[in-house]
Amino acid sequence: MVTIYHLYPDLLDLYGDRGNVLALVKRCEWRNIPVQVREIKVGDKVELVDADIMFLGGGSDREQTLLVDDLHRRKEQLRQAIEDNLVMLAICGGYQMLGKYYLATDGTRVPGLDLLDLYTEAGRDRLIGNVAVEIDLGGRKVFCSGFENHSGRTILGDLQPLGKVMAGYGNNGQDGREGARYRNVFCSYLHGPLLPKNPALTDYLLTLSLVRQGSAGGELTPLDDSLENVANQSMLRRIISK
Repeated sequence: MVTIYHLYPDLLDLYGDRGNVLALVKRCEWRNIPVQVREIKVGDKVELVDADIMFLGGGSDREQTLLVDDLHRRKEQLRQAIEDNLVMLAICGGYQMLGKYYLATDGTRVPGLDLLDLYTEAGRDRLIGNVAVEIDLGGRKVFCSGFENHSGRTILGDLQPLGKVMAGYGNNGQDGREGARYRNVFCSYLHGPLLPKNPALTDYLLTLSLVRQGSAGGELTPLDDSLENVANQSMLRRIISK
């Protein structure tokens, strides 16, 4: 059984982010792997240790502000789960909230969870467009595509990026990095949503969750991803050629 915790689905669902959860569910179902989704909303009392995969999507600045107190209430649970190699995907605003702080253009400093060594400062212009990123998945180089729309410029401290920007802006439009990676936590600015467009990344997250459960190798039954791969390659060619 793979248990997916979807945090704040009613507030954090920009640009189809919910599709990331749907992709995980369908790729489990197609393999006859039992899967369940638990939607966690503000104020819900849950034990995060019961999750195999956790998803935190993106939202507007207003929605993120509404969640700050609730997220801080769960901070130590989240820290413990992350250190215990919980598989987690955080997109855009969810990514930013895992860092030290978000500095708005008016100087307001919104405290983050300080679970990852990064911080974000708002820029005056938005970074918008399609993105191509080279990602290392267990020694295998994979090219992923997605869509970004953010004003935040994220700077990583002692932390590895999720991948290298081949086209687009990524974390800040300056250092060629996109997202962040710590243990089994994957952070990205890529909406679109990310996982349906990139089945190799989806399966990598599922594999890590099975390994964490104790499944030897976490091997997955291969699926016919020919249509997904053709679509992804077509998009990558369009993005990189520009």
